[in-house]
Formats: sequence, structure tokens, C-alpha cells
Amino acid sequence: MTRNAIEIQALRKTYRPAGNQPPKEALKGVDLAIRAGSIFGLLGPNGAGKSTMINILAGLVVKDSGSVRIWGFDQDENPRQSRASIGVMPQELNLDPFFTPRAALDVQAGLYGVPRAERQTDRILEMIGLTDKADAYARSLSGGMRRRLLLGKALVHTPHVLVLDEPTAGVDIELRQMLWENVRQLNRDGMTIILTTHYLEEAQEMCDEIAIINHGELIAQDKTEALVGRIDSKTLVIHPEGAVPAALDLPQGVSQCRRPDGALALTYRRGQITTGKVLDAARDAGIAIRDVATEEADLEDVFVALTSSRG
Repeated sequence: MTRNAIEIQALRKTYRPAGNQPPKEALKGVDLAIRAGSIFGLLGPNGAGKSTMINILAGLVVKDSGSVRIWGFDQDENPRQSRASIGVMPQELNLDPFFTPRAALDVQAGLYGVPRAERQTDRILEMIGLTDKADAYARSLSGGMRRRLLLGKALVHTPHVLVLDEPTAGVDIELRQMLWENVRQLNRDGMTIILTTHYLEEAQEMCDEIAIINHGELIAQDKTEALVGRIDSKTLVIHPEGAVPAALDLPQGVSQCRRPDGALALTYRRGQITTGKVLDAARDAGIAIRDVATEEADLEDVFVALTSSRG
């Protein structure tokens, strides 16, 4: 196993539309390394450059400059090996409506040069829950079943790296749970997973490490826990017993907000003041506390802070 599943250096891509439209610089010299065996989140707003990067990895878009190594294979020097090392589950439902799931998997495996005796069509159909639909035309499958088939097509050549591009967009809870169970098992078996998603709570729960791209630039990359820890704010939500005094003498650095349900939200920086001191200040102000809860920053707070600060 290589230390890094993906190594990207100084990756650039500019689109030049026809007519008088100005060029669009999608990637501006991105450097990125993705550790082998990880579940890696690639996040960013619409138009940030995520899809361009994925399409370059998949060999669908030609980069302008820079280098890409997939599982140790340089994309320019060893294009076949690098492409065979990665599987991509696209966001778009690009399936032939007249192929059955079994035929679609067999054809995909053939395109990757997998010998018929080595194909794992039945095992993949079972894993994605389509055994009973193996010989039904793809046009008769539900949207969720079609999305599962896309996952199966990405796995026919047993890639070292699996890219999931918005895999749960518009799917129901049952399919989402099945997908994540499959992803976790594939990762336990040694496969590196790269996930793009707009559901930030999923990324926070699933990913070991996360990179955030904005305007074609890598603006953050860190372990998920460390990334969330960049926002040092915490909110103490107090549900009072009775009325809250109009004026509160709070420690410096503590802000207050009275919520519609009557709760008092006190926000502070964990590095500057302790929760105990905030509670003591509330009691000293004459607040009778019926219940209390805490709210901490999550990945969405980090994402908004980083991307909004870049315009």
C-alpha cells in the first residue's frame, strides 16, 4: 500500500468559453494529498472546483498543468494504471435504460479489461441490494435503485480509490443508511473513499479528514476533529425558572441572546472562559435555572466561516 492514495501538486485548469465570455479559472495551483485507507471529505460551495478535480482524477477532463498520482501511478506516465486504480460514482444518473443491472456491470467490467472469470457481478449485485432486479431493465428501476447501480459500476474493477460525488443527493433515509453501511465496509476492507457532499453533518460523521475548496483554491485541510475545533465558540443554553432580569452583568467576552422559547443563550470562547464561570455569573444575576444545555461549533460553522471570508 502506498502512503498516499492521491497526490496532487500545482493542479491548474482554466475553461475558455466560446464567444466573448471571460476564461474561468477552475483550479488555481491546488496541492492535495489524501492518505491511503481514509474516508476523505472534499467540500466546497457550488463552482468551487470540486467537480473539475474529480473529473481530472477520473480522466474525463484534461488538466492544464500540475501532476496527479493515483495509488502511486503518475497520470501522465501511467494513464491506464492510474485510471484502473480509481472508481467514480457520479452524481448524474447516466445509465443505459435498455441494459439490465447485470448487463451494465458486465459491460463496465469489460471496459476495464476484467476477464469474465474474474468478474464479481453477483457479489456486487448482492452488496448493493439489486439481486432481485438483476435482469430487469434499468428504465424500470426506481431512482434509488439506479443510484445503487452507479455504485456497483464504480466497483467492478475493484479500485483502490472510490470517489462518491454527492451520493445521497435526493435519496431517502433507507438508501442513505444502506450506502453508508456499504462505504464503511469497503473502507474496512482497505479501500480509500473520497466523498463530496452538501450534507455537512454526513461529512462530519463519516470523514477522517476534510479539505475545503473555494474559488479554485484549497483553503483548509485537516483532521475532521481539528477542523471543527478551529471554531472556539460554545453556547450555554439556559432554560430559566421564572423571569430573567432585563440587565445581566456577564463576564467580559460573553454575549447573550434571548430565544423565542424563553431560553437564554450565552455564547463565549472556550479558550477564554470556563462553562463554570458562565453558570456562576448566571446564578449571581438571580437566574433560577430549570434546565441547561450546551451547543458547540460543528462543521457547518467552520465551512461558513472559511468560505464566506473568501468572498
